[in-house]
Amino acid sequence: MKLQNDHFYVVPEDLHNQLVMRAYSQRSFDEEECAAAAKFSAYATSHGIRTHNALKALHLDDLFGSKVGGCAPASKIIRKKSRFAASEVWDCQRKLGQATAYEAMERCIELADQYGIGQVSVDHAFHYLWGGGYVMDVAKRGYVAYTNCTSSITEVVPFLGSDPTLGTNPHSWGFPTTQALGFPVVIDWATSVVSMGRVQQLKREGKLLPPEAAVDKNGNETLDPNEVFALKPFGAHKGYGLSLINELLAAFIGASLPTLRSKHLKDGDKHTPNFYFQVIHPEALSSNDFPFGRNQSENLKVVLNDIFSGGNHSCILPGQMEADFAQRTKNAGGLLFSENEIHEFNRIAEECRMPKWVLEDFQQELQ
Repeated sequence: MKLQNDHFYVVPEDLHNQLVMRAYSQRSFDEEECAAAAKFSAYATSHGIRTHNALKALHLDDLFGSKVGGCAPASKIIRKKSRFAASEVWDCQRKLGQATAYEAMERCIELADQYGIGQVSVDHAFHYLWGGGYVMDVAKRGYVAYTNCTSSITEVVPFLGSDPTLGTNPHSWGFPTTQALGFPVVIDWATSVVSMGRVQQLKREGKLLPPEAAVDKNGNETLDPNEVFALKPFGAHKGYGLSLINELLAAFIGASLPTLRSKHLKDGDKHTPNFYFQVIHPEALSSNDFPFGRNQSENLKVVLNDIFSGGNHSCILPGQMEADFAQRTKNAGGLLFSENEIHEFNRIAEECRMPKWVLEDFQQELQ
């Protein structure tokens, strides 16, 4: 993730949000959904997550969403009856994933405040993009948060396999360590070596893939993002196992065959992803018996200091790069985009009949 060496222009967040909201509004999404899409895209961009910004979100909607029946604008969530007080199951009826995720996390917080833990599983979903953004937001508010999802399509080959039958199937954890560290620890990863969003980003920027990340249509490894046919799981059998967790959990929720996902055939089957959200109140985990009278936050800091002691002082924590980039964004006074990304946004502006962004109008980031 070599964001430090990229050349960026500073785009006012309001200008970005206006364009994103217009793009979603023209696709018939309601005001709440448009606002959620803009909020999420700005949040991802401000933390350096260029693989899941507005360009990726709208690209997904083009491929699998409102234009082809995979996402239904202005859908209403159906909360199904449950005999478990801290657990809810939702049918989101193909509602925009970002809006669904924000609402589900808010409900998990409400449940965690009451029961110590809250979980929401979602059926009939549409992709919510960067799971790390949702758990980071919740962790900043003082909770432990987790989410996983099944991807829009199968593009990852199982361990020792040759056909893509798994999604990139990310896992995302957020921990409330701001008091101890200054930022939340966020452990967020796709179960493939790289996400398809990273492939698209590298293609846009004219860069190569890392080794052992992808195969071409003949099953041979490729470093060329233009030749990618399928992705490989990270860590061989370990990444494969983590990816399988998402598919199994989705199957318990109500998902159908992974290879049917996003095909949207009129065959009576399901063709949508699934989400799982969980929030834990830290007090629900506490033994109230920390060494030397430390409180929970102090104990977290002591444990982390021990992990990074000795020869590990130069190691970084998950979430640290995102926190650093968020500070970089704040210092710049706007969202940071490359020239190629601005050209892509201008294609969206043209589609929305909005004024194009003029490169010369934006300040270059000073480093």
